[in-house]
Amino acid sequence: MRVAIVAIRLIALDIDGTLIDNKQQIPKANRRALVEASENGVEIVLVTGRRHDFARPVVKTLEIPLTFITSNGALVKNQKGVVIRRNLLARRTARRVLELTSRFRSTAAVVFDRPDRGQVIYECIDWNDQLRHLFFERQRQFLDEISPLENSLTEDPLQVMFTGKLNQMKEVILILQRSMMVSECSLNVTEYEARDFSIVDVGAPGCTKGMVLADFVKDLGISREEVLAIGDNLNDKGMLEYAGVGVVMGNAAIELRQLGYPITLNNCEAGVAAAIDEYVFGR
Repeated sequence: MRVAIVAIRLIALDIDGTLIDNKQQIPKANRRALVEASENGVEIVLVTGRRHDFARPVVKTLEIPLTFITSNGALVKNQKGVVIRRNLLARRTARRVLELTSRFRSTAAVVFDRPDRGQVIYECIDWNDQLRHLFFERQRQFLDEISPLENSLTEDPLQVMFTGKLNQMKEVILILQRSMMVSECSLNVTEYEARDFSIVDVGAPGCTKGMVLADFVKDLGISREEVLAIGDNLNDKGMLEYAGVGVVMGNAAIELRQLGYPITLNNCEAGVAAAIDEYVFGR
């Protein structure tokens, strides 16, 4: 076992486009680097836009202690599924968001912290939708339909989620910004230009990867200088800004790569392992 020579005590990393490759697998080198870091006492925190039950299966074979910050900070759980923090969006705010964006209703879903069915509720699911059919099939057991969608708001949700083409999602963002709703919620944006696909997660105020990670790290008694953050998309910007060492994936969104952060290899080349080797073990 090699001993870490750089004072990194916590690694915060995204999943899609970062930890996993384009086949949804964890490269062997990433697995080796994370196990080695964990064995040296480094905390490993997965910080993702995925829901908890969407994130957990990806790392089920990674047999190290993990903390999950999911739904862009709306939910924090340990490896056993025990809730550490829950940041819920007020029902009245969620209802107002749905009202303002009614013409984009086919792209909207309301996300809850629930077991099994009803975690993600749409007004109507098009199982043949070209952009989302794979997600629908993989997550079938967690999905439900309620019309109108406002009727799903029997409790405070984790977030209202919009998914669609880039230009559609930019319109959703503009509507919410012009309505001043951004003072009552947070907007977390993920963009995949090559696929012409974007996700807009509307969460509770202050519910972002960066802000929730900062609170979690503080509770552990770790300083920001001792944090290594690795990400690839716009919703990772906050945690990269917060961390003492922020590293951007080689496949990251152009906007992220232009911010001046060190750039590691891409997700299919085990860029996470390369960053850990350099900034945790000084190789």
